[in-house]
Formats: sequence, C-alpha cells, structure tokens
Amino acid sequence: MSLRQMEYFLTVVEEASFTRAAERLHVTQPALSHQIKALERAVGGPLLERLPRGARLTAMGRAFLPHAERSVRSAAQARRAARAAAGAQGGELHIATVHAIAVGILPEVFARWRTAHPGVALVLHEYATTEALEDRIERGTADLAVGPPPASWSGPVVPIGAEDIVLVVPFDDPLAGRASVRLQELADRFWVRCAMEPLVDGVPFIDRACARAGFRPRTAVRTEHTSTAVRMAAAGVGVTTAPAHVVRGAVGEDCAVLAVDPPWARPLAVFSRVEQAGAAAAFTELLAASWPSGPRTGR
Repeated sequence: MSLRQMEYFLTVVEEASFTRAAERLHVTQPALSHQIKALERAVGGPLLERLPRGARLTAMGRAFLPHAERSVRSAAQARRAARAAAGAQGGELHIATVHAIAVGILPEVFARWRTAHPGVALVLHEYATTEALEDRIERGTADLAVGPPPASWSGPVVPIGAEDIVLVVPFDDPLAGRASVRLQELADRFWVRCAMEPLVDGVPFIDRACARAGFRPRTAVRTEHTSTAVRMAAAGVGVTTAPAHVVRGAVGEDCAVLAVDPPWARPLAVFSRVEQAGAAAAFTELLAASWPSGPRTGR
C-alpha cells in the first residue's frame, strides 16, 4: 500500500469517476485502475464499486476513506513543516479556526505575519463549530488550530489568552447606557441565537446560562454566523452574545456593548497534532504577543 495509491483512491472518490480521476491525475485510465486494484488487494477487498457511469464507495471503502484522507494530509503536512522549519522561511502554513476568530482576531495577526515572514504563505480553513474544527485538525487538514482548548487532546496545547463574551443591543435600547447587566434583567427579552453557539455538557451555552439565572430564553431568530447575529442585534431584532472582538470586526461602532455581571470569558489556545517548530512556532508566538492582555489561562 503506497501513498500514491491512496491519493489515486481519494481522487476517484472525489470525482465519482475513473475517467475524470484519470484526467485530473494526468494518467491513463488502465494505469489508474491498476493502482486501485493493487490497493484493494493490499487491504483485502473492494473499496470501490464500478458502475456503468461512475464509481461509488463500498462498505469497506467507506471505512477506509477517513484513514486514507488522514494519511495523505499528514504527508502533505509533513512536507509543509519540513519546508517551513528552517527559520520560518519558505513553504505554507495552514491555520484552522472557527468563523468568529477568523473575523475578529486573525486579520491583524495575518497582516503582521506577512510583514515579518513574507516567505511563508498562510492558508486559512474556517469551520462553523469547535467540534468540526477539532475533527479537521485531527485529520491533518491544517498545521495549527486556533480556538477553545479541546477537552481531550493528545497533542500540544498552547494557551494564548481569553476572549471576553459580551451582550449586544442597539443604541436606542434602554440598557445601552449601562456598562454591564445581570442576566436576570434580560428574562423578558427576545434573543438572536447563532448556530456557532458552543455546547456545554451537550446544552447550548445560552440555554444553560439563562436556566441558571431562572428563565428560559425566547428566540427571535437563528443565524448561521456570529457576525450575522451581531448585526441582527444591532438592528433591534433581539439581544445576542458574541466575543468582543467579533463585535468590533462585524459592526464597528454601530451597536451598544454590555458586559455580563459576573463577566463571561472563554479561554483560547493554539493546538496541533505534533510539536510546533519553525513557522508554526513563530505563528503561535506572534498570536500570543498580539493578544491585548497576553495569556490568561493555561493547562
């Protein structure tokens, strides 16, 4: 079983066709079929069902697929790491994160990186949830992940700080002149909820927090992205919560921001599958140094 064979297999899966896969790989179709058959002999059974107009995975192929993806991505990651290791010069660095961090934190950090390390290109991978982020970094999609520290992670986890979680209301809201508000004061309000809202022990964060404050939140609208939820709240649709950096990045000064009493904060970290070196270590150092208050949490 070779890496090339797994790359060929993944291409056939992506194209759902031996013909299109051969064209994309710039090999003849008999050569591609030969390599796939050799791979199937190595694993002990058929991975692909040959159809008159395409190909699809067998049960064995579906089981084999995520491991093949991980192997191919790990090899690509190894090549990138080797090329970028010598003084953070050359190659690419792939960064994975959730949308809120991509919008609110990374633009300025990426700009500083381009000035300090012009020889290393950055590639950003955005995900809707922390669960998807952890899954993709585990599969080797990126070199580094930036997000809440995973509950269980076998690789390196480097704390970089904490994001303040705030409430967003329009300027004409009765609470707009306040610096902070207790959650109980929002019991009669409607809320803008976001699909990216984190889960705590399987329960959405807002549901859990409001239940502890003695009420159940009433939902006005649900959005896909945090930045959309912020704009909805700024327009008066309902109250929402968001990291403070997202509010700045999404709507600037077009809304009122309130701290929660007692304050809400979520730790952030950079985590990876292997020890950081070269460009990866340099990026983590730059991100930590760019954080307003420096690292505030650790493990």
